[in-house]
Amino acid sequence: MAEAATIARPYAKAAFMSARDAKALPAWSEALREGSGLVADPRIADLITNPKMSVDQVVSMFAGLAGADAPGDFDAHWQNFVRLLATNKRLDVLPDITAQYEMLRAQYENELDVQVTSAAAMSDEQKSKLNAALKTRFKRDVRMTTTIDPTLLGGAVIRAGDLVIDGSINGRLQRMATELGS
Repeated sequence: MAEAATIARPYAKAAFMSARDAKALPAWSEALREGSGLVADPRIADLITNPKMSVDQVVSMFAGLAGADAPGDFDAHWQNFVRLLATNKRLDVLPDITAQYEMLRAQYENELDVQVTSAAAMSDEQKSKLNAALKTRFKRDVRMTTTIDPTLLGGAVIRAGDLVIDGSINGRLQRMATELGS
């Protein structure tokens, strides 16, 4: 069977193009996140895979996920999208579709999500300097989220898409051990 990311790619592109053309990027993001949450729930997953559940019933369950502030014909487009996924028995890849959609959206909006994990809390000044440095490095606006992991001993690990910059003490010790051949 094909990998979920491969299956999700054309659906994510279709959702993105529909959202972009309708100027409904945030509404699609919200609906995709909510839909991903639904399919992640084992009770809902059992329902949507139940052969007694019709496609129309599945679409009804997913209808209205983005809320009342969605623009124009969003609800009709969203229901058509869910109908397509349900008909093709692809609702289970909705989390992968969501992840790929968000990457397309960030690229379109020239933004990059960066996760910084540090050994200790960073000051606002440190966050600001790091954000500016990352913005310069990636030539994109950076949306930075930070977490604390005291097991790092010191330093930080920065994740931006597929790129990982490991500036932690743990990472340095592991690299030294590898170089020394132990």
